[in-house]
Amino acid sequence: MDLDAIAGVLLPLAPAERAALMNGALLGFDAQVGLRFVTVDLSEVVAEVAVTERHMQPYGLVHGGVYATIGESVCSVGAALSVMGAGKNAVGAENTTRFHRGCRPGTTLRATARPLRELNGGRQIVWEAVMVDAEGRRCATSRVTVAILEPGRQIAGENVGLLGTMGEG
Repeated sequence: MDLDAIAGVLLPLAPAERAALMNGALLGFDAQVGLRFVTVDLSEVVAEVAVTERHMQPYGLVHGGVYATIGESVCSVGAALSVMGAGKNAVGAENTTRFHRGCRPGTTLRATARPLRELNGGRQIVWEAVMVDAEGRRCATSRVTVAILEPGRQIAGENVGLLGTMGEG
């Protein structure tokens, strides 16, 4: 399915319907981490991860890479959706994640991502994801700069495009 077809399927849906469709097509790292989208909109993405032992570092706290992964995912999805209608792709270019509070297994992390600003004439968008625990306490914040790519752009020798989208691939 090409990007125009994907946009034609996703963009008319309500945010919760988009999330459900995307949850059925999770691949790679997002699936391994256990990311589940709650709502997916052009200006806000909300997702959750139920924290288990697999998310821990040796001190029994959520590994910093888990927070960075969640932040990268929700910010990139929001940016991608916001430019998809123009036939463009979006990929993470920089991820800065700050840790505020330790979390342990048994909680659910909820990430809410929103765009902050455009850079370089719209060739990049900065999104911020705030991650809170089940009690609403801030655990981490990610700021992700996302590169907006024109159609046909190659990275690592291949055109950038979505893999395994909505039952394909």
